[in-house]
Amino acid sequence: MVIAELIDTVWATRKSDQLNGIKFMLAEVKGGTKEGERLVVCDVIGAGIGDRVLVTFGSSARRMLENDSIPVDAAVIGIIDESCESV
Repeated sequence: MVIAELIDTVWATRKSDQLNGIKFMLAEVKGGTKEGERLVVCDVIGAGIGDRVLVTFGSSARRMLENDSIPVDAAVIGIIDESCESV
């Protein structure tokens, strides 16, 4: 899991049918060894640009979407209200 900030929306007019109705966002990792890395995440909890979020990967991300066979590797699992400076 990482903390990231949502910085943009990703639009895909052509994609797998399994991904229809899923919102894609561009996230930038904040802190840790992956600081500054950008990734595309699925958002099913209603986060928006500028939100600091928790992102999970792999099978945990697919479980968030309630489909273990969906072609997704990263998903927003929470919106951060407050965090420690040391994170």
